[in-house]
Parts: sequence; structure tokens; C-alpha cells
Amino acid sequence: MLIKILVFGLLWRLVGNPFLALLILLVILYVLDRRFVGLTPNIFKPFQLSRRASRLRSDLHANPHNTSAKLELARILIERKKFSEALPYLEQTLSIMEESADVHYEIGLCHLKLGDLIKGESYMLKAVELNPRVKFGEAYLRLGEALAPSSPKRAAQFIEQFRDLHSSSVEAYYRLGQLYQQLGRAEDAKRAYREALDIHRGLPRYSRRQQRRWALLARFK
Repeated sequence: MLIKILVFGLLWRLVGNPFLALLILLVILYVLDRRFVGLTPNIFKPFQLSRRASRLRSDLHANPHNTSAKLELARILIERKKFSEALPYLEQTLSIMEESADVHYEIGLCHLKLGDLIKGESYMLKAVELNPRVKFGEAYLRLGEALAPSSPKRAAQFIEQFRDLHSSSVEAYYRLGQLYQQLGRAEDAKRAYREALDIHRGLPRYSRRQQRRWALLARFK
């Protein structure tokens, strides 16, 4: 904090305007975070995704049967958290790609995010049946995440399955800690949070940056 105050004071002296100095400081902090920490979102990505979605909609207007464009557009909509808009494109794609574990997973994800846990679980389990390692085991993690409020015991079982498939996931151990707390398993929760921190320390630099959020959350438990 002291360093930030000193930098702010220096910038104020250089530019002669406290508001401009604050703006420059925020830009510097954002650039440093994006380069070395990764806690702040990419502020340019929503605009990039929006432009790409517009192009895909134009492509589909010209060629409504373009399955690859439907799938790409659906994935962009999922990334933008527009699950109800993504779902029809995925359902149209599924009629062509019935054996695609990825499409089943994405339909299941949309249903889970929209609150339809029964349909979401059904599609997720079908995705796992087609490919047990679909999305590197993410189906189990997202099932655990969705079921945690209503069925923490089942949620913990799903996340334990994800952990077994993807033992280097800091998020898995953090979420397990949360679920163990809900279930009154205090020692298991502490152990899960410790393992989250231990795993994070042992990851390569690029992966530590990606999973730092979960390590910080585990540290404050």
C-alpha cells in the first residue's frame, strides 16, 4: 500500500493532476496484474467475443445449416454467460453430433446454470459415459458446483471424482473444502484447503497464475 501511495504521489507531481495520476496508476496496476498475477479480467475480451458472435450470426443468416458456426457461437455465448441463448444452437448441433461428449457437456452446463439440475445432470452423465475425461473431467466439477447448495454430499462425491481425474486442480480441493465444511467434516475441510495451497506451490508458473484465485480463497479459510 505504501508503494502505491508513493507512486501516486510521484505521478501527481509529474502530471500535475490527481485524477489523471490516479487513472495512470490504475492502468499500471491492471497491466502488472494481467502480466504477473491474473486476478483481474481481460477488459478487452468481451468486445472481441461480441464482434466474433456478430460475424457468426451473419454467417448463419447466410447459411443456417452451418453446424460448426452454430457450435462456435454457442461456445461464445456460454463464455459470455448467455446460457439460454446458447442452448438452442447446441440442441440443433446435437442432432448432427449425437456422439459428441463435448456437446452433451455444454448442453448439460447450460441446464445447470439455468437451474434445471435434473436435465443438467442427465446430459453431464451422458457426456461422461461417452468420454470419461470429457473437458479434462470438468463435468464432475460443474455437477459438484451446481449440486452443492441442495445436495452437498452428492456434490462432494462428484468433486472427489474430478479430483481423482485431475489431481493438480486447486479449484477442486478448494471446493471440496467448502463441501466438507457444509457436511461438518472440519478436519477434512482443513486438509483440503492445505492440499490446495500445496498443489498451487508445486505448479508451473503459467498454471499457478491461472489457479491463483482458488489458492487465495483457500488461504483465507
